[in-house]
Amino acid sequence: MRLAQKSIIVTGAGSGIGEGIARRLAAEGARVLVNDVNAEAGERVAEAIRAAGGQAQCCPADVTRSAEVQALVAEALREHGRLDVVVNNAGWTHRNRPLLEVSEEEFDKVYAVNVKSIYLTAIHAVPAMRANPGGSGGSFINIASTAGIRPRPGLTWYNGSKGAVITTSKSMAAELGPENIRVNCINPVFNPDTGLAAEFAGGPVDEARRAKFLASIPLGRFSTALDVANAALYLASDEAAFVSGVCIEVDGARCV
Repeated sequence: MRLAQKSIIVTGAGSGIGEGIARRLAAEGARVLVNDVNAEAGERVAEAIRAAGGQAQCCPADVTRSAEVQALVAEALREHGRLDVVVNNAGWTHRNRPLLEVSEEEFDKVYAVNVKSIYLTAIHAVPAMRANPGGSGGSFINIASTAGIRPRPGLTWYNGSKGAVITTSKSMAAELGPENIRVNCINPVFNPDTGLAAEFAGGPVDEARRAKFLASIPLGRFSTALDVANAALYLASDEAAFVSGVCIEVDGARCV
């Protein structure tokens, strides 16, 4: 068990990539707090993990609200006595469209979910990690995107939010490193099977759109939740004890 008894929060874990991460980490012995704004979805994932022999419970919370993130961290401490890892997976996007057509409300939500959530988990989780016995510290794993380093037209404000996640993560790693708190990113490529796929694509993901996106991935397939979860497993494990401030690109070498 590579994560035996580690206390881990995974946000946005009620479906898609977050669900895959929560299941994979639990399978390796982690005690997982499954967070999602949708309580029913989060509980479904937690129940599935328990049915498979893992340790998990659901803790619904809106990661854009400070009091709810504070309660989420408090729940991890109450249940597990410590907090080792926070996986900031919750994400949002505006629909693929010209940048001037994105409303202020859409812009605000993108930055609240994708960027402010990282600020709030840092505010509330860093003190908990500092208190871990023996200076063992902790780890943040922030799910960014290839969009943050190789942006495409139509998703300008989303691209910018993921660029902010990447830069913020590197800065956090530099600042928190002396306290043995690691901060890393994962940059997944477009996955047509996630709940936001149509928003990223600007319409239904039909065969023509699938072919267009697939043509930009040299390995010849789309990423899966398990691909991203395996990267998160490595970063959460003690095998990555000297890895901080990096972005792992889980993108099949996407070139354009």
